[in-house]
Amino acid sequence: MEQDNRESWLNRVAVGMAPLFTALGPPLPDRVRVAIGFTSAGRKGKAIGECWDNRRSGDGHFEIFIRPDLAHAPDAMPAQIAAILAHELVHAAVGIAAGHGKPFKRIALGLGLVGPMRATTPGDAFLAAIAPILTAAGPLPHARLDTGGQTTAPKKQAARMLKCECQACGYTVRTARKWLETAGAPLCPIEGHGPMHHDQLDNDSDGPEP
Repeated sequence: MEQDNRESWLNRVAVGMAPLFTALGPPLPDRVRVAIGFTSAGRKGKAIGECWDNRRSGDGHFEIFIRPDLAHAPDAMPAQIAAILAHELVHAAVGIAAGHGKPFKRIALGLGLVGPMRATTPGDAFLAAIAPILTAAGPLPHARLDTGGQTTAPKKQAARMLKCECQACGYTVRTARKWLETAGAPLCPIEGHGPMHHDQLDNDSDGPEP
């Protein structure tokens, strides 16, 4: 089954895992949102997933984010993302306040997650349990986002220095607009030449020229 977007795929996988949680103890909360996106630390953070407490949500949802630049092989990515999703769903099921303590560990191990509880990975039992869920969910409409190069964010424009020129001798300097506005035009160092000429605001726009 082909999904319209990544979020629908994630939610379908979460729904598929719900019976596993019910069998282990606390069921999944009714209100959970899942998305692929950067965690609160941004792309430079180390967390691969994050679950926000439902008390922080305006409408009482647990909010789960899975970062988009995971470097898993394409054929392994669905299972790896499902394992990250399972980890964050455990947080939602047992409560954020439980951290990675005993309640978290019991459910995580029951799902087949292995390794340190702060950084679980999918074990054989999890991969076996998740396989039919992934088959039912269909292809994952996602590919790794490469964050190592340029982004589309515009570069911050450097402060524009305005040219000032002495009309008598041609001596020139450049100064910031704020100094022209607060202190006036600079004086030519040659005695008697006085204030220098400047085009304070001419052609000084932030956008491209027409």
